[in-house]
Amino acid sequence: MSNTAQSLAGKRIASLLDENSFVEIGGYVTARSTDFNMQQTETPGDGVVTGYGLIDGRLVYVYSQDPSVLGGTIGEMHAKKIAGIYDMALNMGAPVIGLLDCAGLRLQEATDALNAFGEIYRKQALASGIVPQITAVFGRCGGGLALVPGLTDFTFMEGSKAELFVNAPNALDGNVKEKCDTSSAQFQSEEAGLVDFVGTEEEIMAQIRELVCMLPANNEDDLSYEECTDDLNRACADLANAAGDTTILLSNIADDNHFVEVKAAYAPSMVTGFLRLNGTTVGAVANRTEAYDEEGTLKESYDCALCACGATKAAEFVNFCDAFEIPVLSLTNVAGFKATKCSEKRIAKAAAKLTAAFTNATVPKVNVIIGKAFGSAYVAMNSKAIGADVTFAWSQAQIGMMDAQLAAKIMYADEDAKVINEKAAEYAALQSSAMAAAKRGYVDNIIEAEDTRKYVIGAFEMLFTKRDDRPAKKHGTI
Repeated sequence: MSNTAQSLAGKRIASLLDENSFVEIGGYVTARSTDFNMQQTETPGDGVVTGYGLIDGRLVYVYSQDPSVLGGTIGEMHAKKIAGIYDMALNMGAPVIGLLDCAGLRLQEATDALNAFGEIYRKQALASGIVPQITAVFGRCGGGLALVPGLTDFTFMEGSKAELFVNAPNALDGNVKEKCDTSSAQFQSEEAGLVDFVGTEEEIMAQIRELVCMLPANNEDDLSYEECTDDLNRACADLANAAGDTTILLSNIADDNHFVEVKAAYAPSMVTGFLRLNGTTVGAVANRTEAYDEEGTLKESYDCALCACGATKAAEFVNFCDAFEIPVLSLTNVAGFKATKCSEKRIAKAAAKLTAAFTNATVPKVNVIIGKAFGSAYVAMNSKAIGADVTFAWSQAQIGMMDAQLAAKIMYADEDAKVINEKAAEYAALQSSAMAAAKRGYVDNIIEAEDTRKYVIGAFEMLFTKRDDRPAKKHGTI
């Protein structure tokens, strides 16, 4: 075993992969630069351990930066090793996992290091949508290196010591680290939305393994299926009570009640994540109005509305699923767009991106309306109008332009309360009920909440061989 494999970087790889499965590549590479007496400095592996191994028997390529070698800084050969791993991953069709702990660009190598940095960006961009890319930040990840997790599909971050930033907190106008630590895992997960998972090193390694086992190896070869031992027709008693907290709902309908949420801390009114249905990985997008803790205590409530951050989060997730042929399930419970000055700055564009993501996705798409489905916000949430293949509605769902009481007040503004209540009831029956939508073909079937699992599984089985030809174009511009 080489010295690099015995370093902290190598030990991190060993803790991530199946036991004794790691094969190192380029362990004897060192820096080529001789400027500033670099030839007198030992640079084992040039500060990064690269190679391949297995996660639960699945092939993955991995690189891990070594902070003991010039702070893990990126130089010419360091970057070439990472680029080489990407080439192999693309040729073999396997995920790339990067374990980041780096002081930044190597100043002694100047433009060579800068050009090498760009080569990493290029490989990441070319690999996007072909193989899954995952990064985990364990130490410092600043400046241009912050673009590396930005170019990957999922980012993990150690919660207490790791730093992730483009500009350091003290470099921001009017800010100091003590006032707002913009480099912290909390900020990057809750405010920036760049980080998907936060935890200890041990928790992160386990979470990466769990995620890899959920995902296909590449955009053509689907290894995300496993044998289902759960009852396909299992009724989910009291599922209607989970309509507010859709993380609980999704866990209930999933095989073995297992749901992996991504970006849980960011825009929590929109839930995104993966579950298995009859052994097949499905991506889930769901509105959320309540959040409960593990003891079943309500800890947070959210507006029944689509916000800009939530729409952007969902759009990016749907795009990922479509790129890797992962079917999409949406759970709709939305009464409109969030009405705040902050949201108004971005909501139109964000909702447009969500609409485009659902429309452009050619994977099987199933929508279940579990509560309210009002106005354009409902249309953007994978409605039949923008391409949902199958739409179900719970029997008590409300579907229409707006709340019946509000509609009656607008249409009969000069009438008394009795008339308005009568007209509201009439409007609800004629225009806002699940039955009214089903009669017009906007809902394919009205189901009871407890039967959601079996209906959704049946729909995805029917859609398994779906083909969706689209007009030829280079790419959209939304």
